[in-house]
Amino acid sequence: MSKSLTIEAIELWMHHFATEIIGQEVWLTELDSAIGDADHGINMVRGAHSITSLLGEGSTGSIRELFKAVGMALISRVGGASGSLYGSLFLEMSTNSPQGTQIQATEFQAALRAGVNAVVARGHAQIGDKTMIDVLEPASVALTESITNGVELHEAIAAATTAASAGTQSTKPLVARKGRASYLGERSAGHIDPGAASSGILIHSLHTSISAGSVR
Repeated sequence: MSKSLTIEAIELWMHHFATEIIGQEVWLTELDSAIGDADHGINMVRGAHSITSLLGEGSTGSIRELFKAVGMALISRVGGASGSLYGSLFLEMSTNSPQGTQIQATEFQAALRAGVNAVVARGHAQIGDKTMIDVLEPASVALTESITNGVELHEAIAAATTAASAGTQSTKPLVARKGRASYLGERSAGHIDPGAASSGILIHSLHTSISAGSVR
């Protein structure tokens, strides 16, 4: 039964996330053009290139150090609200991760839970506000419930990914209550939230990385 993720799996996760963000830049920009500043794709790609450069420098030594380095890179390169929110996610995951090169399933779900809580505290958003929380919250809940029920880690991550996909799509009919999109009122309905979209990419990239191995 798979019980932990290796640092190689986490590095692969970050690699897939960066690659997918770069590949989806146009889509993310189109989403943000409809209800925001049209810069989410551009900003996230800057962060993605920063992650790629970080990974190219070699191992950071521990999972805790890797998450911290990713968080700092996103804060410095993405900028604005997205940089702060994604940075908070990874910095809090760092604080709640072990110093070693493996993270147990229970430790990983606790780290993700802490990271999502940090995003909530930073952005003051909740389910239904049409933000990245509509993706991260259900993904975290699905992961925690699956692991608590003894589901194997790769299956728990698959459940989180399914929840993230549903969360991304759930933002389309919503009226935004946070961020620049909220200025549009009812006109913000009918569009997927760009932050939710990039968060969905984050969780899907985790699934891709564990599907490729490095789970023990």
